[in-house]
Amino acid sequence: MKENIVYFDNSATSWPKPKEVLESIKYFTNEIGGSPGRSGHRMSIEASRLVEETREVIGEFFNYDDTSRIVFTKNITEALNICIFSLLKPGDHVITSSTEHNSVMRPLRFLEKKGLIISTINCSPNGNINISDIEKNINNNTKMVILTNASNVIGTILPIDKVAKITYKHKIPFVIDCAQTAGEIPININLKKYKNCVITFTGHKSLLGTTGTGGMCIGEDVNLMPIIFGGTGSKSDKDVQPDFLPDYLESGTLNILGLAGLKAGVSYLLKIGLNNIRNHEKLLLSKFIEGASKIKNIIIYGSKDPDARVGLISFNFKNINPSTAGLILDKKYSIMCRVGLHCNPNAHKVISTFPGGTIRFSFSYFNSLEEIDYSINALSEISKIK
Repeated sequence: MKENIVYFDNSATSWPKPKEVLESIKYFTNEIGGSPGRSGHRMSIEASRLVEETREVIGEFFNYDDTSRIVFTKNITEALNICIFSLLKPGDHVITSSTEHNSVMRPLRFLEKKGLIISTINCSPNGNINISDIEKNINNNTKMVILTNASNVIGTILPIDKVAKITYKHKIPFVIDCAQTAGEIPININLKKYKNCVITFTGHKSLLGTTGTGGMCIGEDVNLMPIIFGGTGSKSDKDVQPDFLPDYLESGTLNILGLAGLKAGVSYLLKIGLNNIRNHEKLLLSKFIEGASKIKNIIIYGSKDPDARVGLISFNFKNINPSTAGLILDKKYSIMCRVGLHCNPNAHKVISTFPGGTIRFSFSYFNSLEEIDYSINALSEISKIK
């Protein structure tokens, strides 16, 4: 086991990728190769077809048949920025939580300096949120609610379906950061009903695609604006941005190689089934929590109920700082994990691990129970270091 890598950093990016993802990328490179929407020859047409097929697969995955409102970006950070800078201006009011990633908080803080008013709903140390606090903070000037579906530090799953009902009643756009949930748990938001919602996603984590891919599914009542303008391959006779989706928000040549992989990754998930993936990850979580809880010098953060969290868990040693532990895990045990603040200082303040951070293990469908046993033994040995 020591000679083999144990990869527990899937919340940063998933690995390994299914062979179907690699084969799809290779097929596009060798057999298609054209630029989508930029030419009329057969290779370009095939590339355009691949993009639209990827939209259709994403639509099937998120149960959203209006594929024109499925927009691709280079990552979820770009998708979140488009939403934030489209919908908010100085003087507006936005509601968010105390466990948001910097992909949400940094653009909000930027706008705050220009007059944006931010209401931050405090989460409990377990990462839970009181839904009634959201409704209490809504006022006539509230232009957006933006929440993570699950914390990338604590792992707690927030009840976004209940938040969607509140925001729909008040006719307020609700932007959902699904970086840690898309591909791991069902996203129970019916965009045909809750037309005020935007589901943002990244391709390289649990959707099993490559880096450089992401996007959003945009409810019909949400009108976004580009933050990048340029060539779209459409309306090329005019030097103004096309006014229709998805072209309106997709300037520049798309990462077609990445989308080839994303299509294959999501197709793989649809074939395996989210319930099977979820059940496997809960087994891994249960076994890890049970084993780690018996180690005297380990502190586990967040709920110990696998049903309440995604497949990641933050913990610390009482006697060793996270950076040192992470180095030992890598060099001695070949266990790959993430240590530190995970681009989310606010969540660490919630669980009182700021500024040192935590050690984070994040599992995937490709991890095994044997790897959990191996990691528990490694942690037990490390915990005895004086």
